[in-house]
Amino acid sequence: MSRPVRLLALLGAATLLAGCASSGPAPAASGSAASSDDLSGTVEVYAAASLQRSFDEITAAFEQKHPGVTVSAVYDGSSTLATQIGEGAPADVFASADEKNMSKVAAEAPDPQIFAGNTLVIAVPPGNPGGVQTLADLSGVTTVLCAPEVPCGAASLTLLSNAGVTVSPASSEQNVTAVLTKVAAAEADAGLVYATDVVGRDDVEAIVPEGADAVVNRYPIAALTDSQDSEAASAFVAFVLSEEGQRILADAGFEAP
Repeated sequence: MSRPVRLLALLGAATLLAGCASSGPAPAASGSAASSDDLSGTVEVYAAASLQRSFDEITAAFEQKHPGVTVSAVYDGSSTLATQIGEGAPADVFASADEKNMSKVAAEAPDPQIFAGNTLVIAVPPGNPGGVQTLADLSGVTTVLCAPEVPCGAASLTLLSNAGVTVSPASSEQNVTAVLTKVAAAEADAGLVYATDVVGRDDVEAIVPEGADAVVNRYPIAALTDSQDSEAASAFVAFVLSEEGQRILADAGFEAP
């Protein structure tokens, strides 16, 4: 083979090899969008007792989306949680059942956002042994209420006052879960709880009282300024406000913000 022919053959082979190499997939660049979620840390969420069922579901969905993040939740009355946060409790996120208690920690949570609403219902044991039908009936039976400083207690007082009804409760509980527990156990004939608390339960019955739609609790949420994992905390707040978070809350009976 002559030299010019041999040179052309070599060039052709090189071109063929180059074409084969370029036809394969290019290696992913380090740190590209194809990499897994890199959000990590631990988020301590302090949330109103009425949020427990929906926030447990939100937490599971959030951790599935961000496998590097662990969410731990503390549920109690908003006034109790606000006091604990003010005293330095290691919370990263606070979700209150009203704006009043969120305002108590304004220095720690300067940018709260409303994410849900809730109204009250009368909860009675199955079969309604006390024969309760209206708010006025609560004054003649064993009734349990949330304490006045708790959001559900403040809302209960407003609802009763609007109806011109005075009730001397058998007990004043520090969170709405305690009220519901006593009613479900038939330790009381009735109690005022949130509409979301009775969704899907068969151990209590619910009566929507007249005027309930005029007393709406607005729920704010905020990431705290001294959070040890501020990026993860902000991501959790964003998830609660997202379409998926709002769907979970709506399924639990919460009103849109």
